[in-house]
Amino acid sequence: MTGFEIGIISIVAMLLLIYIGMHVPVVLALISFVGVWIIKGNIKIAISLLWISAAKTVADFLFGVIPLFVLMGLLVSTAGMGRDTYDIAQNALRRVRGGLGMATVIANAIFAAITGVSIASATVFTRISVPEMLRYGYKGRFAVGTVAGSSVLGMLIPPSILLIIFALIAEESVGDLFIAGIGPGILLTFCFCILIAIMAYGFPSTVAQSGALDQHMDQEKMPGRELFAKTYPIVILVLVVLGGIYAGLYTPTEAGAAGAFVAFLFALARKQITPRKLWDVLVETGHITATLLFLIIAASMYSRMLGISGLPTELGRLIGDMNASLAQLLIIYVIILIVLGTIIDSVSIMLIAVPLFLVVLAPFNIDLVWFGVVTVIAVEIGLLTPPLGLAVYVIKSTLVQKDISLADIFIGAAPFALVMLFVLILVMIFPEIPLALVDLKRSLN
Repeated sequence: MTGFEIGIISIVAMLLLIYIGMHVPVVLALISFVGVWIIKGNIKIAISLLWISAAKTVADFLFGVIPLFVLMGLLVSTAGMGRDTYDIAQNALRRVRGGLGMATVIANAIFAAITGVSIASATVFTRISVPEMLRYGYKGRFAVGTVAGSSVLGMLIPPSILLIIFALIAEESVGDLFIAGIGPGILLTFCFCILIAIMAYGFPSTVAQSGALDQHMDQEKMPGRELFAKTYPIVILVLVVLGGIYAGLYTPTEAGAAGAFVAFLFALARKQITPRKLWDVLVETGHITATLLFLIIAASMYSRMLGISGLPTELGRLIGDMNASLAQLLIIYVIILIVLGTIIDSVSIMLIAVPLFLVVLAPFNIDLVWFGVVTVIAVEIGLLTPPLGLAVYVIKSTLVQKDISLADIFIGAAPFALVMLFVLILVMIFPEIPLALVDLKRSLN
């Protein structure tokens, strides 16, 4: 049996084991070990692969960015900034039909700029937005669908954990990827708001009970002092994290540390943090970080095994012989990402698929920053698609209203998934959307 054949068998085995419910990192590590053992015929080499991947993969200063941004996101949530962003957006859009839905989208976009974690957004706004929309007569399916759809903004608008992970895989600049995420993030936010407006004005029965859409229009404007008190912490945090990176004051890792510290100070000032809460935040940060880093280590093992098998090189040669265009390869790539999104989480998809396609697409000399944004949007669609749809399951587990079913959330999120697909196509056709600001930065340097 050739290395190429073993590589193909390993991919099939990996998908089967994941589909039957085995944990992704365990599958990747197991298949990598067995694959190298079979290819080399020496168990010591397979053990050495495990040791090298575990010891050296994440032994890098740059990987410190993951726990720091996770910690910042959790502290921001603890400080109550999610509620503040929603209150600001909701008050600004109080006289617009479907304004509560748009407020959820915009609040998620702002919240994304200070957390970078979709799951955090889904958790926070399920508790904040859904009860508020239900109180004003919005339908449960629309409410949860809006939260699910807009929560994905957390993985596109910087700082984004997925953009960081792509940067680590592709050895690209984290700062450039952050800048590239701004344009598509704003575009996606705008398209979500347009979708809600179309539904609210054209198909009001899908959004709310009869007459409910106009109920909140008589709300009084938020007092200026209250508006300032809710706004300035968010502005400061965004400036500290993103402003520092873009101005070249510090690295993304240092930005994560600065953001976590500022978020801690705000939580402390608001008396939202106690020693017990701080301990819980630190433990949760540890759990999330350990999960992500274990995935990265296992994926590194798998990538090394595929390299030893010669599969990427052979696959690249076969595709070259097919004379497939860049557009055709990108379509295949996106379809694979969306299909994988039905069974495994976003980080795992990237760690499995990106290294393989980087080799395949190398002859086309594509801009990897643009490719990273395309990848993240395609992967994020998977957060809303059955049967896995991680964001959907998070919302279901967080919901107080138990009469809203899992199917309701998937159905409610479907229009938002379609809008994401539309934006993805636009980004693929017009690379200028993510790259305009990056090219400007490059020209200034």
